[in-house]
Amino acid sequence: MSSADKVIGYVGTYTKGDSEGIYRFVLDTKAGKIEKVELAGKVENPTYVSITGDNKFLYSVSKNGDLGGVTSFSIEEGTGKLQKINDQGSAGSPPCHLEINPDNTALFTANYHKGTVEVHKVNAETGEIQPASSSVAHTGSGPDPRQEKAHTHFSGLTPDGKYVVAVELGIDKIFTYELKEDQLSLVYELSVKPGSGPRHIVFHPTKPLAYVMTEFSGEVLVLQYDSTNGSLKQIQAISTLPSSFTENNQGSAIHISSDGRFVYAGNRGHNSIASFVADENGSLSFLEHTSTEGDWPRDFALDPTESYIVASNQESGNLVLFARDKETGKLSLLQSDITVPYAVCVKFLSI
Repeated sequence: MSSADKVIGYVGTYTKGDSEGIYRFVLDTKAGKIEKVELAGKVENPTYVSITGDNKFLYSVSKNGDLGGVTSFSIEEGTGKLQKINDQGSAGSPPCHLEINPDNTALFTANYHKGTVEVHKVNAETGEIQPASSSVAHTGSGPDPRQEKAHTHFSGLTPDGKYVVAVELGIDKIFTYELKEDQLSLVYELSVKPGSGPRHIVFHPTKPLAYVMTEFSGEVLVLQYDSTNGSLKQIQAISTLPSSFTENNQGSAIHISSDGRFVYAGNRGHNSIASFVADENGSLSFLEHTSTEGDWPRDFALDPTESYIVASNQESGNLVLFARDKETGKLSLLQSDITVPYAVCVKFLSI
């Protein structure tokens, strides 16, 4: 499987044009090079994937005819090849995001088109996904024309495992739920700036803080998190864009280094990764913009060594490899010509 010298990564895609499903690649961390890009598993529109910590299973959003849902795969040790296990679907569009819990027993999905959060039980031994045990539909709208209804864009666990967090782009809210007897129960909702369009969230590795990327306003929101009651409180907002940039931009992914010192956010339109430094209280200051050397960077990921970042440009269909300085947080370009058509999500196996 993956080692510190040879790390296996996966790319979820839109299956249009030349794309056929989920792709895998090898990151040679000694040479600083991406190689061996291959189709890992055929599936329709696997735009987001999640991998178990033991590297045994990969879960993907998927489309199957008129059904949208989720698909599970086993990961072949050594090669990283994917073998389909099963899928679960329902009428309509598939989710846009999913996350497996640490013990591989529950899969959380967010559906942009339906405005829903769902929970699926998973067989930890076989990787088989069960039908959804709980589903919550959000309602409302926002001031932006793209906020005509609820559009849930993220769901996943808080780091303490106590709550499920849902980020609602369509109605400018972030929800926390408890999962009791396989049912979601609302415990808190935070309203953020109208029209900002919150999209994704990451939590600080050691402090009671979270960082939210907004799609429409192009900001990172810094939130205080209270694990005793699941509440969130905004303490900062900082732009991901230069003040001189006035063209169309849509925020995309957000990630944080494991030491909590650096936060990275993607800009589609400005086509950059915005880098920030977190102080001892978790507040952010701007560090730099780095071009993603392509069009519409939908996602990026720190590799397991955190010496590299791999970004995916959806419209130009290329992966980009950056070296990452762990002390300064700054990025430097290594490769930009790795073809993966309509690349969306990037994930790595653990080492």
